[in-house]
Amino acid sequence: MKEMHARSRTNAAIAYRFEGFLRLGVLLLLALSVCFAPAITWACACGCGVFEVGTASLFPQGAGGQVWMQWEYMNQYINWHATQPASGFYNNDKYIRTNFVEAGFQYMFNRSWGLMVEAPYWVRDYKGAYTGNNDNLQWHDNNSIGDIRMQAMYTGLSEDMSTGLLMGIKVPTGDWSYPYWDRDTQIGSGSTDLLMGAYKLGTFPTKIWSVPLTYRDRPFHWYVQVNYDLPLWAQDSYTPGREVDGAVGAFYDFGDVGILNELAPMFTMLASDRTRDTGNNADPSDSGYTRFIAAPGGEIRVGPVRFYADIEFPVFQNERGYQLTAPWATKVILSYSF
Repeated sequence: MKEMHARSRTNAAIAYRFEGFLRLGVLLLLALSVCFAPAITWACACGCGVFEVGTASLFPQGAGGQVWMQWEYMNQYINWHATQPASGFYNNDKYIRTNFVEAGFQYMFNRSWGLMVEAPYWVRDYKGAYTGNNDNLQWHDNNSIGDIRMQAMYTGLSEDMSTGLLMGIKVPTGDWSYPYWDRDTQIGSGSTDLLMGAYKLGTFPTKIWSVPLTYRDRPFHWYVQVNYDLPLWAQDSYTPGREVDGAVGAFYDFGDVGILNELAPMFTMLASDRTRDTGNNADPSDSGYTRFIAAPGGEIRVGPVRFYADIEFPVFQNERGYQLTAPWATKVILSYSF
């Protein structure tokens, strides 16, 4: 019996030391990701759907509700063609600076069914040449509510709600007829879109050698998410491209630290693919893209309040035609669960 207790204490000590090494490794990985993220750029047409993925804290964990405010910022000023920068001579657009603010509401009626609504508001500043590549430069800004997204959520595929399916619509509430801008620069797309998505959450490891871990004791978490945006009905001879956005991420939850109930550094890889716009008022030759983005960040929680932030750097992008790009983007979310 004494030997069994001694062996148990030894295994527990080994598990504790191993967990310490894992924590140190996660912190080093996050530090390296920030220091060595490539200083290239990424682009955004009117959709910016990549902002809708990679935030695991908004996934429901039980019946009840959640509200949040989200802010993103992007400054597009580098002309990009295919996989490399290009001379600004080939693009009439000179810069596009946008602050994206979003109010979100999510409510799970039970452990299987819920509803999510997202209402964005955009503040956009634009500079461009209207009668030639570098002649007659003009500055215009426009502020407007964006296209509202409404989705039903189903989380009944697994008992722990770790798998979710989403389906809904994006309605054309955003301004898509500002007189000084082309359709691909407008705040709203003018289209009604079908939205489909899915996500999966997981934890690891389940045990360290012979020492079993409860769910609370499993600090490493991972998640996978994918969203698909399909325009169904367009207006005024402009149909935005179809877009797929995905995320693969992991985070380590240190648990209670001081007044914090959660301290979780995160790292996410984002991917987007958008087809070319179509229609007489579209510019198919200068629209559409493929990109991969690294997003180190983190989250803290005090009771029902969560704060999430990240900074997003591209690792690869392929722009169709000539489009403006940004060297980085950032996202901040403040949420409250009830």
